[in-house]
Amino acid sequence: MNLRLHSYWRSSSSWRVRIGLHLKKLPFEYRAVDLVKGGGEQWSESHRRRNPMAQVPVLEVEEGGRVLLISQSMAILEWLDERFPDPPFLPRDPEGRARVRMLAEHVNSGIQPYQNNATLKWIRDRLRGEAEAFAREFVGQGLEALEQAVREGRPPGSTFCHGTHQTLADLYLVPQLFGGRRWGVDVSRFPTLLGVERACGEIDAFRKSEPEAQPDAPPPERR
Repeated sequence: MNLRLHSYWRSSSSWRVRIGLHLKKLPFEYRAVDLVKGGGEQWSESHRRRNPMAQVPVLEVEEGGRVLLISQSMAILEWLDERFPDPPFLPRDPEGRARVRMLAEHVNSGIQPYQNNATLKWIRDRLRGEAEAFAREFVGQGLEALEQAVREGRPPGSTFCHGTHQTLADLYLVPQLFGGRRWGVDVSRFPTLLGVERACGEIDAFRKSEPEAQPDAPPPERR
């Protein structure tokens, strides 16, 4: 099996999948899709054949002479967990699995859409609005709610979002905190989330997945 990840260094959705691949210890080829240069390579005909939504990530799976294209981070990570169950991304019990999925979706559908490039560009260009202020307000509100959800529902003695092992929820949390900082959100208000982030920072798979560690990351002076 050959795995190719079509990714962008600063994409939080791509970042989640990178963490998942590294946690599963799966070798993969990194294919950069520049979301900015020349209006964005995601709009190219070749990439839209991979994903008609013109988004990243896309995981390209080549196996037995066939090619499978999977887009959307949740679908990719669920597929990885089903094909390569160790280490698991979800708890064993149904209640725990539901809670972890809830936290991941809190980020996936409840926060990230407010910071997507296409959303902010539309606000900036069509509405002549303050896109950065929009992102800062709604990402901040989402993280505030996520802080409460993680703090109030996790099992006693938890190090991560749910328990003492990383789950799908942690893969979504870490990139979203990066997004919060990027848009100027004061993340010091979220001590529970920051504690989870510190715990994840001790794991090699999370460090390897950081934006600055990716081959398409520009030099610091150009970020």
